[in-house]
Amino acid sequence: MFRVAADKFIVNITFGWEHAVAITDENDAGKLVSHRFPQYSFNAGMNPNFFRYLILDENFKHHLELSSPGGAGRNRVLKLSDMLEYKMNFPSEAEQKKIAAYFDDLDNLITLHHRKQIYVLNTQLYAKTTLFITKEKKKMPELEKVIEDKLIEQLVFGESQWTYREDLKTEEDLWKNFRYILEQNNKARLDGQPLSDAEFEQVKNQLQFSSFYKAGEWLVGENGKAMVHVQRDTEKLHLVVMNHEHIAGGSSVYEVINQYNALKDDDITAVARDRRFDVTLMINGLPMIHIELKNRQHSYMDAFYQIKKYISEGKFTGIFSAVQMFVISNGVDTKYFAAASDTELNPKFMSGWVDTENNPVADYIDFAKNVLRIPEAHEMIARYTVLDEDAKRLILLRPYQIHAIESIREASKTGKSGFVWHTTGSGKTLTSYKATRNLLMDIPAIDKAIFLIDRKDLDTQTTMAFQAYANNDLVDVDETDNVNDLKKKLKSDDRQVIVTTIQKMQILICKRLQEGTSEYNKIKNLKIAFVVDECHRAVTPKTKRELERFFGRSLWYGFTGTPRFAENPYPQMGDLPRTTEELYGKRLHKYTIQNAIHDNAVLGFQVEHNGPKNITDETDASAYDNETHMLRVLDIILNKSYHKLGFQNGKGQTYEGLLTTSSIQIAQKYYELLTKVKNGETSLEIDEKIKQVLPDFPKFAITYSVTENEEGSHVNQEKMQKSLDDYNQMFGTKYELSQIQGYNGNLNKRLARKDAKFKSRSEQLDLVIVVDRLLTGFDAPCMSTIFIDRQPMGPHDLIQAFSRTNRIFDKNKTYGQIVTFQAPKLFKESVDNAVKLYSAGSTGTAILAEWEEIEPAFRKSLAALRVSAETPEEVTPMSIKEKKVFVKMFQTFDRLFAQLKSFTQYDDSMLEEYGITEEEYDKYAGVYKNAVEEIKIAEGRDDSGNEPPEDETIDVDYELMAYSSTKIDYEYIINLIQNIVTPDEDAEAVSLEERQKQIDEVKQYIEEMRKDNPRVAEIMTNLVSEIEEDENKYKGQSILNIVENMKRECIEKVVSDFCVTWYASKEDVMYAALHYRNGEIPNESVIKATIDYQSYKSVQEKALPKFKYYAKCMAELKKTLDEEIKPLISVA
Repeated sequence: MFRVAADKFIVNITFGWEHAVAITDENDAGKLVSHRFPQYSFNAGMNPNFFRYLILDENFKHHLELSSPGGAGRNRVLKLSDMLEYKMNFPSEAEQKKIAAYFDDLDNLITLHHRKQIYVLNTQLYAKTTLFITKEKKKMPELEKVIEDKLIEQLVFGESQWTYREDLKTEEDLWKNFRYILEQNNKARLDGQPLSDAEFEQVKNQLQFSSFYKAGEWLVGENGKAMVHVQRDTEKLHLVVMNHEHIAGGSSVYEVINQYNALKDDDITAVARDRRFDVTLMINGLPMIHIELKNRQHSYMDAFYQIKKYISEGKFTGIFSAVQMFVISNGVDTKYFAAASDTELNPKFMSGWVDTENNPVADYIDFAKNVLRIPEAHEMIARYTVLDEDAKRLILLRPYQIHAIESIREASKTGKSGFVWHTTGSGKTLTSYKATRNLLMDIPAIDKAIFLIDRKDLDTQTTMAFQAYANNDLVDVDETDNVNDLKKKLKSDDRQVIVTTIQKMQILICKRLQEGTSEYNKIKNLKIAFVVDECHRAVTPKTKRELERFFGRSLWYGFTGTPRFAENPYPQMGDLPRTTEELYGKRLHKYTIQNAIHDNAVLGFQVEHNGPKNITDETDASAYDNETHMLRVLDIILNKSYHKLGFQNGKGQTYEGLLTTSSIQIAQKYYELLTKVKNGETSLEIDEKIKQVLPDFPKFAITYSVTENEEGSHVNQEKMQKSLDDYNQMFGTKYELSQIQGYNGNLNKRLARKDAKFKSRSEQLDLVIVVDRLLTGFDAPCMSTIFIDRQPMGPHDLIQAFSRTNRIFDKNKTYGQIVTFQAPKLFKESVDNAVKLYSAGSTGTAILAEWEEIEPAFRKSLAALRVSAETPEEVTPMSIKEKKVFVKMFQTFDRLFAQLKSFTQYDDSMLEEYGITEEEYDKYAGVYKNAVEEIKIAEGRDDSGNEPPEDETIDVDYELMAYSSTKIDYEYIINLIQNIVTPDEDAEAVSLEERQKQIDEVKQYIEEMRKDNPRVAEIMTNLVSEIEEDENKYKGQSILNIVENMKRECIEKVVSDFCVTWYASKEDVMYAALHYRNGEIPNESVIKATIDYQSYKSVQEKALPKFKYYAKCMAELKKTLDEEIKPLISVA
């Protein structure tokens, strides 16, 4: 122990990072302290009291944090040598005493006033809590500033490790701060010599990322370290920016900033506004997580669109181009999503947080406690972000995926095996990939992690997706080419993830290893973690027992969306396990269809049973194996699936379907019959309504798995070659029968549409005919419908097949569509039983109501709509309260109308009987949109702080579902242009001929758009002409932002020209242009009051009288707004 002396500088080395420093005085003298409290004496000419004020400085506090490496609490030990490097300026001793005395007086004065303030506040609090409480006091919504302050308070609370940096407000501040941290963390590598300005420019250039995905690639780093490289004279310096092994300690510095000024120096245009970001979380000085907040009077979607706007304006560039994750909240609803470009941001991919029992965590403070504290926030960036190389996008794992991975990690620590039940469509492959690589990284005792798949899944997406995720990862992921290759990888001392088939593993242990040899013993004694995808079928109980007996030290983790229960067990084989739990061990995590639908992770199903109703034996094959039945099936697929296949979205944005049959022979019969239908060689014709949207519909193909294709006795090789020839002709490929695996892989990618190339209509398919291939382990979000012309499958096979359709995609895809064509009674019973089995006993959430329920509900909703507004024209003069009622009624009607349209029984001719037309619906939709805007404005003006009564609340974020827009979509064209201007850096070079083909396709779409919006079409035509002339024009820039700026310039010019002609105020006319609704100029009286009539009169020989002048001016303004401005604003 050591004795304390007076007038010493004392520091607690364990909590120095929390500013545990002081100057001792007479009251401290003689007390005892441990070795953790070193004391320093002052040199001659230094005043201790003056020094006390120097160490209160925020910069010194920050220096103490940086000088304290390590984890939370007692693990962060102050490095005294680093602390003593801090430089301070000292005036003369006399001046030190004067300054200290001045601050002492000031301190006493502040203390006095602070006491008075506390007294006043306590008095106010007493008055508030005792005098003004009412029985039903309504809680006022918090101001955004209050929400922001509370969030920061939570982030810096306790051992969370975030440090609030109020002093960092500009990009220059952030670069200085980053430079300081970089130099502190790389002292040895820099040999004590700080970076010169020229060297730091090299660093900055490496951290200006062209996309969030590129930033993610860099963050993966080299051996877990994200680095920058600096040339210093003849030496190359490798500086560590972030070390992902130092989560919650080591060299990691965690800082939070707010109200960052995102306005650039060159943002001097009239449209540029001062953008201030709400809250940003930085790791080692780089922004990683950005948070936008709203109060409860606003939807969290307002924050989403705000971020989207910031991205389009180029605010996330420079140091902010490193951001990986966005968080949005209105206090009571909090979501997170991966960073993406403005055109790729999709609200469908937002996720809320849930706890381990799948209970939602929506409050922003609770979210911060669960997700944004350290180490969780750093782990989200380092462990739970995945780079999808195919789609060139970041993926942030959803909470249930993270909980599953954590549960496997915990089980592995105690040597336990088990299985994860995650419903199909919820991202099992991604979860299993992360679980496999994390096992290898987290558990040093594990020698190899092996991802086991069945041979028939070789050409499915699973292995392709696994490889796409692994290409940018720290771990070595290898597929095995053959059994010898597998043996070589197992013998290797490298710790790696191996992807192999069960069949290869069986051959290895049964036939290729000789007992007693060194290689036999080495492989047999490996500590292996096996991860099995689709574990309900991939490894049979018999095979698993054989592998377990050989690998006696193995751990097994299964992933399945459809476990085997007592109700659907494996066949009885001696004493072998019959359920998934018996086979793998305890269930480690569960996430059912119900959970996933509730969290918007997947969609529910709409099921139609269209098989013949009045046959005695529903299993009689002769009822279905004939051309009459097959043509009826094709009629429904081709002519009655307009909404199922997304034709209402317009060209290039329709969905895809699968047709599954019971055998390859029937599949080929369908292929031949479909070819005849398309060539006009049958009685079945494709409706004109379909052809108007897609003249080339249907574009179709057929595919079998590798094993199915090898069943030569059942396959007509000539027929398969014919289908390959058709495919080659359609898409310019060159596949032969010997390349069936390559063909299947190409078809998978074409269906998935993750690659930008396949977003073009010319590269898309509409329908694929299959037997069993693609019914499991295949992920194509744009697939909406499965048509089933076969007998009911078992529960797990049914759910697997259904789940090809219920991936989240766009706003119009609201459920997965299932249409069956055989055994309707048996199918309904099978579907109900399967859904009950896999959604904890209920079908209500997963299966939507059938036609018999929806149709009468639709009639009632139409009647209710007519009561609220008998015609669309009645809505405009309504009060806000009446408009709220109308909006509610119309939303219910719209939802049911959309569902009605998606049934194959629906026909447009039915509308006459219902008493409504598509044209009238469109009018209702128009006044509905205006009403929602007016309600938003009215509620925005209400500053009382009170929330509206529950019966008056409406969903202002609701998107119309029945609205059909076959017009070419604005953002779709923008995306096509963006892909021409800035193709993926890693994509194959595009030939001049291919580039011209892409440009010609865009021109064609623009011409189609010209029919409805010539103004915007003209802007796009000019843009494409510039790009055609100069391929580098606009390279790397946001096309959406460029077009929006061009539109804004057009609006500016139109408004300016009008104001010159009519001597009106530009500011007032611009307000009218941006707020013009329902043919009404919102500020007509203001415009009239500010018109310079005298200037007009002075230049006219025969000037109109003032009242006529005003009338003509307003008429011209209306015309200008309708014809010139409205088309430019309404298209976005």
